[in-house]
Amino acid sequence: MIHKAFILGAGLGTRLRPLTHVLPKPLVPIFHEPMANYALRHCQAAGVSEFAINTHHLPESWHATYPESKFNGCSLHFFHEKILLETGGGIQNIASFIGNDPLLIYNGDILTNIDIHQLIHQHKQSGDLATLALRSSGENCNVSISGNKVSDMRNILSESPGTHQFTGIYCIQPEILQLIPPHEVVSVVPAFIELIKTEKLGAIVLDEGDWFDIGNPQAYREIHAHMRNQREDAIHPEARIHPDASVCQKTCIIGPHVEVQAGACLKNTIVWPGVHIPANTQADGQILTGEN
Repeated sequence: MIHKAFILGAGLGTRLRPLTHVLPKPLVPIFHEPMANYALRHCQAAGVSEFAINTHHLPESWHATYPESKFNGCSLHFFHEKILLETGGGIQNIASFIGNDPLLIYNGDILTNIDIHQLIHQHKQSGDLATLALRSSGENCNVSISGNKVSDMRNILSESPGTHQFTGIYCIQPEILQLIPPHEVVSVVPAFIELIKTEKLGAIVLDEGDWFDIGNPQAYREIHAHMRNQREDAIHPEARIHPDASVCQKTCIIGPHVEVQAGACLKNTIVWPGVHIPANTQADGQILTGEN
């Protein structure tokens, strides 16, 4: 088993603005709770018991969300980046957390239920220094594979088009740190390219289950539309809605501790947890964060 995971949380979330003016992207609420909670639970279900999370944008929000640096009994270790170190630099920055252990790495802006048990199992069996979880279709198919090995990424080694979408979830061995220069702002991709050359970058295709990249406000709306078909708590039971307010039960998603005052009329609107909706507010097709 792999017992440590690294949740990538330091990005600026520019594509998801204006929502990320309020919170870092992984803490933006998805159906009443921070997006990061879904990643944390997903990793825990696969046997992870200790987490590293890198921060940069609005770092105080992480400590406000997890004030005891715990989630469901598991420790959260925060690594603040004064400047964004990119993916490779971020991994090198948590070398003390990695130690001599294998690591599961999970992008903080995705929502998925793919079977990461399979990823971990193949990684452990393969002897590869890294193993990427892939999908056989997607909007950004820039990874090529040969059998259970990655043969190219981003057309760096050949001119052949990519065939698979990278999910943002992968496993690494601590030896990969030797391929990432310390104290530099650097992507992990050059290290991956070196592993491809020595046939040490593995791949597993996980097409079963859902996978969403919550990259922009449209994708944010789409994931809520998808989830409301599977859940019955679109209007959270701890929301307080005045009897003289009008809230469309079929199209709105109202978070916990929301207060909707008299005369408000909400349609096709997502309201973040704890937001106060003043009397006579009219909202149709909006995302109400408390800052708008």
